[in-house]
Amino acid sequence: MSTHPRAGQVALNEDLVLIPNLITAYYSLHPDPKDPGQQVSFGTSGHRGSALNMSFNEDHIAAISQAICDHRDAAGISGPLFMGSDTHALSAPAWATALEVFAANAVRVRVDAEFNTGKGHTPTPAVSVAILVHNRDLPADSAGRADGVVITPSHNPPKDGGFKYNPPNGGPAGSDITGDIQARANAYLLAGLVGVRRVPLRAAMSAGTTTLYDFRANYVAELDKVIDLEAIRGARIRIGADPLGGASVDYWPAIAERYRLDITVVHPFVDPTWAFMTLDWDGQIRMDCSSPFAMASLIENRASYDIATGNDADSDRHGIVTPDGLMNPNHYLAVSIDYLFKHRAQWPTAAGVGKTVVSSSMITRVAGSLKRPLLEVPVGFKWFVPGLLDGSLGFGGEESAGSSFLRLDGSVWSTDKDGIIAALLASEMLATTGVSPSAHYRELTEHFGDPVYERIDAPATREQKAVLGALSASAITATELAGEAITSVLTQAPGNGAPIGGLKVTTEHGWFAARPSGTEDVYKIYAESFIDAQHLKEIQVQAQALVDSTIN
Repeated sequence: MSTHPRAGQVALNEDLVLIPNLITAYYSLHPDPKDPGQQVSFGTSGHRGSALNMSFNEDHIAAISQAICDHRDAAGISGPLFMGSDTHALSAPAWATALEVFAANAVRVRVDAEFNTGKGHTPTPAVSVAILVHNRDLPADSAGRADGVVITPSHNPPKDGGFKYNPPNGGPAGSDITGDIQARANAYLLAGLVGVRRVPLRAAMSAGTTTLYDFRANYVAELDKVIDLEAIRGARIRIGADPLGGASVDYWPAIAERYRLDITVVHPFVDPTWAFMTLDWDGQIRMDCSSPFAMASLIENRASYDIATGNDADSDRHGIVTPDGLMNPNHYLAVSIDYLFKHRAQWPTAAGVGKTVVSSSMITRVAGSLKRPLLEVPVGFKWFVPGLLDGSLGFGGEESAGSSFLRLDGSVWSTDKDGIIAALLASEMLATTGVSPSAHYRELTEHFGDPVYERIDAPATREQKAVLGALSASAITATELAGEAITSVLTQAPGNGAPIGGLKVTTEHGWFAARPSGTEDVYKIYAESFIDAQHLKEIQVQAQALVDSTIN
């Protein structure tokens, strides 16, 4: 992947999306329901697209919202639906469309208490926590269970929109649910939206089924039950929190005020063009808090704080900046696991560690040293939901800087990714140990080795990606990788037997995994070496050659 010449530099006018054109496209362009690129498609984090290419328009949201109503009826869910949205320009019109459909279907929707003040942005974890708090004392089959919707494309560029559904377990919906919603929504698109119930926005907002809910106050009030905020306050940790123009923009000041923390909110405003952002590696504006290019301004000013953190647009991801710089997400996951399992005395003694198959094997080694069970699953946070819900997992994390963990008392907190608690945990670590997370990681490497990890892309057609996604382990006949004997070839995750949607090949000191991209004509190669960078390069080169020979 070549780096754009202006990566890490502040965006120019030519980089900005024209918001009026984007909103006009949302309402005026209509997708072709027979074009796969314009249909509803739920990936690992809901349906995403842009109004400009007719993949995220009013028709899509109306169809998805009606499909969710149908799903709720079929599943016997009649409790409240908590609805949040982030700061992307397409989130507000999608919010309005969804509310019109939900109101027409008499769904009891809980909208943010400040939705009409311009401050009603709701982080993904706040929706998850709201669902779980409501459902805490209800039987698993109660009709009064709550569920939720979050309108967000996460860290995607300003032109994009996203829409995801969280069932009563509070986490991302599984493929059985998203497949049902996707099929129903595309049927509505094909039928020209016949069968989609809808009322005007004014009627939806004044409907008796639409009520206000203070997501921010309720979320912030619960934070001291998951993070040792007293320790942070007592140690006087200076925190720089950058919402990156996202939904946590009003949460950080509320956290600072309630818990009397020294927090400076960096970029304390919302701009749907994200003109203040530094460009990502490819020249795109992308609110990726794990990218050194997108986080360049915070990294440059890191000396002003003891710990600096970033969140993406819906605050489900975290970026951790110490005096050493921006931490690699895999490094911070490993450090978080090591710290939490040593400092959460009330957690279940059998609670395990959840990681994806493409996360660093440093996590595997740390979990082993802690004598904690390891659950290795395919990509997608949905796989951690059952374990976080019943306490059999203390921590679940993805290499893409997303994680969640249990409350201090060992009960469930959020079953969706929570970038806010992950960010606060870095300050707790420093406050209680006197050691920064990056220094803590260096200590881990002294015990377990110092791996080199990288993800690269390789070109592939749609047909080749389909072959890769359906491979069986027997398709790989090679016996060596980068000079070492291959010890395993996996097409199913060892933690739950679910398909990886690609393959993973391991040796004693390295591994690679290959998965097709859901949005681009490439496949992704994740690779790691516990030897050195040259060994990693050998793994990558041989991995691409092996995969190419298999899918061609």
